[in-house]
Amino acid sequence: MVVIAAVGDLHIRAGTGPRLRPVFEGAAAAADVLLLAGDLTNDGEITQADAVCEVFGSLDLPIVAVLGNHDYDAGEQGRITGMLTGVGITVLEGSAVTIRASGTTIGIAGAKGFAGGFTGRSAEIFGEDEMKAFARHGQQTARTLAQAVNSLDTELTIALTHYAPVPGTLAGESLELFPFLGSHHLAAAIDSSTSRVTLAVHGHAHYGCELGTTPGGTPVRNVARPVISVPYALYRLPADSGADVVRLG
Repeated sequence: MVVIAAVGDLHIRAGTGPRLRPVFEGAAAAADVLLLAGDLTNDGEITQADAVCEVFGSLDLPIVAVLGNHDYDAGEQGRITGMLTGVGITVLEGSAVTIRASGTTIGIAGAKGFAGGFTGRSAEIFGEDEMKAFARHGQQTARTLAQAVNSLDTELTIALTHYAPVPGTLAGESLELFPFLGSHHLAAAIDSSTSRVTLAVHGHAHYGCELGTTPGGTPVRNVARPVISVPYALYRLPADSGADVVRLG
């Protein structure tokens, strides 16, 4: 049995590391891997990234993360990535990693993703240069996720993003915000895998809901901290594609 812990949108501030560290030390006993779905910092400041490192550095389990839009806000995303990597956290951006746990290979493909909206109500590469750039960036980030997903050959596969791949997990958010919370191109990237993705995990939608599904049938979980209402959600992954992802806590 493989169990993952997952959370996003912690928005950690400077000086909070010592208080939060004990909360996550229990993840090592409860799960095989911890996934961080972006917005680890509140404003992308280096002092906040220091606190993230204090919380998660050298925990006794593999930790895999993507950054979120808040982590980009101060323009320090490259430095933040280096800091997290330096304390043992794998940060993905259009890339993938394979972990072996409980006798099983777990492939994790990750990218921050981007906005753009969903089928029938999405941005297209048309019109002003600014709109073209917006739509093009969303499609490009999805392509990098597709490449990462398709690079894996593992028994279980997880897609990790910050932005939402489906509108289903946005229920509760204002409809006007949907185009800025995710993109259907991410779901297409997930469903492009030649071997079915076991689970897709994202954050970003604080007022959304937890459960969703891609058009291709991949289970999607919104693990934004305000949504899951616990320090991290625990999910048991199915041993075969016909079983369900089960939330344990």
